[in-house]
Amino acid sequence: MREQQRGPGAEHAHRTREFEAFVAGAAGRLLHAATLLTAETRAHNPYAQSLLTAALAHVYAVWDRLRDEDPYDLARRDLAARFARTAWRHHGGQGGVLSALSPQERLVVVLRLCEGVAEEQAAALLGLSESRVRAVCARAVATLRAAARDGTAGPAARQASGAAA
Repeated sequence: MREQQRGPGAEHAHRTREFEAFVAGAAGRLLHAATLLTAETRAHNPYAQSLLTAALAHVYAVWDRLRDEDPYDLARRDLAARFARTAWRHHGGQGGVLSALSPQERLVVVLRLCEGVAEEQAAALLGLSESRVRAVCARAVATLRAAARDGTAGPAARQASGAAA
């Protein structure tokens, strides 16, 4: 029979396996959210990848201290906060689905409509009132609908604006 490994090396290996399993399950969805935030395309999303890498590094750094906290929620909050701090870089977007929106509108739309974050949680995360989150979301959806009607949005934007109805 093999002896069970003990010590810091075994604990580190266990921690790494747990984190790798989390990343395997969550990275795709988080990358999609980051790509929408940065208004990049799926084929070319270096800013989104950079944001995601930094958010996942933060989650890994606090992995041992996570008790009842959802690591996905922590990664999403960190991703949103990092985007908000660097939004000036992503103002115009690179032709992504939400490139017609301002960075704040993209952040609200991604949190509320794509990630399903409750209005009060989104407001607290962004430091806005709930009514402001509602107004920004409504304005963003109207912008996406107008872009879809005018034909200036791609099929994914037309689908997103129809889903928000």
